[in-house]
Amino acid sequence: MLYRELGSTSEKVSILGFGAMRLPVLDGQYDKIDFERTKELLHHAVDCGVNYVDTAHPYHNGESEKVLGELLKDGYREKVHLATKLPSWKIQKREDMDFYLEEQMERLQTDHIDFYLLHSLKKDYWENLKSLGVLEFLDHAVADGRIKYTGFSFHDEIDLFFEIVDSYKWDVCQVQYNIADENYQAGIDGIRYASSQGIGVIVMEPLRGGSLVNGIPSEVQELWNEAPVKRSPAEWALRFLWDKNEINTVLSGMNTVEQLEENLKIAEAGVPESLTQDERNIIREVRRVYHQRMKVLCTECGYCMPCPEGVNIPGNFKHFNSAHIYNDVENARMNYYGLLNEKERASNCTQCGECEWTCPQMIDIKGTLKEVSKTLEK
Repeated sequence: MLYRELGSTSEKVSILGFGAMRLPVLDGQYDKIDFERTKELLHHAVDCGVNYVDTAHPYHNGESEKVLGELLKDGYREKVHLATKLPSWKIQKREDMDFYLEEQMERLQTDHIDFYLLHSLKKDYWENLKSLGVLEFLDHAVADGRIKYTGFSFHDEIDLFFEIVDSYKWDVCQVQYNIADENYQAGIDGIRYASSQGIGVIVMEPLRGGSLVNGIPSEVQELWNEAPVKRSPAEWALRFLWDKNEINTVLSGMNTVEQLEENLKIAEAGVPESLTQDERNIIREVRRVYHQRMKVLCTECGYCMPCPEGVNIPGNFKHFNSAHIYNDVENARMNYYGLLNEKERASNCTQCGECEWTCPQMIDIKGTLKEVSKTLEK
């Protein structure tokens, strides 16, 4: 296993991290984790050198933290850097922060969290947390030993990312980044800026929830097939990330031994600047093909906003496009419900048409929002 220093922490972490959001389950039920299969996966990963384990309060409806607490007994806890996250959307008062941290330490059966992140920061979550004193909470939790390092995971636009980075002496940040999402949310510019500030960079969704390895468009597969060096889509995706010095570890939500073994093998060659320029050009062409599959030519300029009913028009189009670009409605639907609140969703459109007068791309917004609702809403 290869290791990199995580920002300015001086901690050396495995370039492959163990993500505990998509653990093996029983009977297809998200909150029923298959304990024995998860034990086999986690212990084998740690035995092979994986030393960064990431979970969060809501993963598997709270069961992820509980199962990890059991599985990290018998010496495994001491072998890993354990990360979990404060559920930002549940915080209504300062005392809630301590309540959830204590609950999570109890679930994880540990007296401290190595990396404690503010979960899924968006503008409204961030403003609420700041107003309630979250930065002071982090200072206190570090001082009393409950937290070793601080960080945040991010799901909004890059201007907010810069603001958050500049607001506190963070140790790490966790961002979505992959072959297709070069400029999505924090994007490569955010990654480079965080790294320049000494903040460790943890990448999530390297395979975009599996979309980059399952149901691959024929045009993309043809590009992979034409490459001089033959690699699986998963290998291309992971090598793309590890090629960058600024990225310290990549989280993978592995739920089979086969996936784990494949990723461990790929990680053996995960050296910065190890891809050739021709290989980087192939990846760039793959990204172009994915982007050409966009269903709605929305540039997210925001001229259609604000909607009088509160509908997040660009946000709806983003998830609708994802469903078509990656042939993956299920994953797009999960993000649609996870990242848009009820008022922001397409079904709240009253067809008033105010947005269409201001759209520079002349999109049929009313009709497209109907399609979004039909495709993504249960």
